[in-house]
Order: sequence, then C-alpha cells, then structure tokens
Amino acid sequence: MNPYNSRTHSKRQVRQIADSMKAFGFTNPILLDESNTIIAGHGRVSAAKLLGFAQVPTIRLENLSPEQIRAYVIADNRLAEKAGWDKAILAIELQHLLTIESEFDVTVTGFEIAEIDLLLSPGDGTLDGDDLFDSREMLAPVTRAGDLWKLGRHQIVCGSAMEQESYFRLLGQKRADVVFIDPPYNVPIAGNVSGKGARLRETSGA
Repeated sequence: MNPYNSRTHSKRQVRQIADSMKAFGFTNPILLDESNTIIAGHGRVSAAKLLGFAQVPTIRLENLSPEQIRAYVIADNRLAEKAGWDKAILAIELQHLLTIESEFDVTVTGFEIAEIDLLLSPGDGTLDGDDLFDSREMLAPVTRAGDLWKLGRHQIVCGSAMEQESYFRLLGQKRADVVFIDPPYNVPIAGNVSGKGARLRETSGA
C-alpha cells in the first residue's frame, strides 16, 4: 500500500467494489510505480483480498517522478469527484435495469435502492392539484396481508410489525440484526404527537 494515499474506503464501499467485481470482472488494472507500490487502486486491491484473489491485473508507470506520483495519487481520486450526472439519462438507465426479468441486482451500480427511488420519483415531496386523486378511482389492491414480494436480494412482506407471524414470513429461521418499528406502546399522544403545528389530544375509541 502507498503510505501517501489519503483516500479512505469504508468496509461497506469495499464490499460494493467486490460485488461489482463479481458482476463485471476485474476491468480496471491497479497502477504501480517502479517499486510495485500502489499508485491507484487501493479500494480494488482491498476488494480483491476480500474475494480471495491471489493475483490482480496491474500496469507499472515508469515515467513518473516521485513528486508526480504523489500528485497523481490525489488527482486520480479528486478529478473523479468533480464529475456530475445527467439525472434524466441516469434515471432512464436505472429504470431499464430494474425492468430486466432476471436476478440482476441493480445495486451493483453503486446506487442504493433508496437513491434509485429518489431518482425515479423526482420532486420536493409537495403535492399540487394535478397530483390529487379520487380514492374511488383507485384500482383494487394487488397486495394483501401475508404477501411476500422479492426484489432482487431484498424481500418485503405485507403485514403488521407487531405480529410475530410477519417476522416468520419474512425471515424464516433467520434472525434480524436490527428492527425499526414504531409500536404504540406506552407513548402518550398528548405532548408527543402533533400535526400541522397543532398538538393532538388523547381520544377514546368506541
């Protein structure tokens, strides 16, 4: 590894690089100097180690001075950060990948599902007159309680987070590392819940 490399890679990013390698192969060689010190490709090397690779493709740069190499280590990472995205084209490409009828995992692109959802549903979250609809015009629901949807490596179950059966349906014999839910236990409405700037009161149901 290069002691002058200031670029860092989280474990999550290294895993993403590894997933990309499994999907597309090792398409970008590691750049080395005359002493075989890495100039560019630290993340790819870490991902290759994670995958158990014994060898990786490399290119040796022998025409750069030590000062040029130290500058290139920074430039190789910084210049890539300055690139932008044509969001319209990006949305079209991601939408196409989502329509592929296979087990293709679109997250190998480096975009998480939440990011893709935002790209495919632009806007500031506000509604105008054109966004309003009559609930009577809605089609019959296609999902019912107990349905399990598979989205690539992910699964979504339609059910209540307060019912144990929902977890058995979703996880089988597996255990979740963490669960985020909002059960209505021991949380008084008064003083804690508000809407549109107004505090709400406790109500009694029939």
